[in-house]
Amino acid sequence: MSLNAVRPWRNIYRRKSRQIHVGSVPVGGDAPISVQTMTNTLTHDAAATIKQIQACADAGADIVRVSCPDEASTKAMHEIVRESPVPLVADIHFHYKRAIEAAEAGAACLRINPGNIGSPERVREVVSAARDHGCSIRIGVNAGSLEKHLLDKYGEPCPDAMIESGLDHMRILDDNNFREYKISVKASDVFMAAAAYQGLAEATDAPIHLGITEAGGLTSGTIKSAIGLGNLLWMGIGDTLRVSLSADPVEEVKVGFEILKSLGLRHRGVNIISCPSCARQGFDVIKTVEILEKRLEHIKTPMSLSIIGCVVNGPGEALMTDVGFTGGGAGSGMVYLAGAQSHKMSNDQMIEHIVEQVEKRAEQIESDEVTKIAV
Repeated sequence: MSLNAVRPWRNIYRRKSRQIHVGSVPVGGDAPISVQTMTNTLTHDAAATIKQIQACADAGADIVRVSCPDEASTKAMHEIVRESPVPLVADIHFHYKRAIEAAEAGAACLRINPGNIGSPERVREVVSAARDHGCSIRIGVNAGSLEKHLLDKYGEPCPDAMIESGLDHMRILDDNNFREYKISVKASDVFMAAAAYQGLAEATDAPIHLGITEAGGLTSGTIKSAIGLGNLLWMGIGDTLRVSLSADPVEEVKVGFEILKSLGLRHRGVNIISCPSCARQGFDVIKTVEILEKRLEHIKTPMSLSIIGCVVNGPGEALMTDVGFTGGGAGSGMVYLAGAQSHKMSNDQMIEHIVEQVEKRAEQIESDEVTKIAV
């Protein structure tokens, strides 16, 4: 993130981490914070899994994780990897052969816990397969599946137990001279996860994968994730993230991007600034925003749109956005372009007109970027 000299209170100083790669996606260092999700199809159904991966990629996912619980799944990974538009992480638990098969199938990363793979020899085999096939590894510590000796030591899942587990797993990879790894310490408890991530960030320079695991449904999970991940990101912690929701994986991607956009850490698509509406509104704000969110999903260019129901805050918000519409009276409102008052537009034509203006503005922004690069 570039520093903001004019508004220093917006600056976020990211923790310094080493950089690895998940396929073509850099993670850590000065790379953008990447957004991940996970498929929930049966992996052996390659067609269904590919379709879901494509939908997630269209929504903006940089990386997608795919569970590989059995041999049928790792066999399907050959086709899935070939058709996927983004790098894939193979999710492995306990079965070291599945990890080797996934690496051979072309997975860009293996999600494992080295301590759960088995004997040191089995770990060496998995690491060798990862190295031979250009895979990175994510160490995935979870409060719900901590090792028995740590639960005996600490009495219950807690931040210190999670950090110790993570450091133990990292040591296994380090002892095998493998450094292409990132790590997560997830919990469904926001306080526990945040404390564990803070401690982990101080203990290692490895890239950190953020997540509040098993966060819940779309609404409750979004709120939990925004609180937990948002605070960590604000502190500069986190190199990649997944929002875990009991919902369509596409929704996870959308929420992840919205969290990053709200902190100025990633910019993609139209950021709609809208009021909650009240008796002063000159048009149906809620319905209008709902329609515009759908109509503008195809816009990938980072830009802002203000939709405000009346003139109390509308003109002020429009000054800071690429396109704006402020409700007025007599069935019409004011259109703002690049922060300046432009022209009036009737309410019954406003949606089509706003979509047109946003598309024009997106084209202009893209053209200006091309010109800058050429110069």
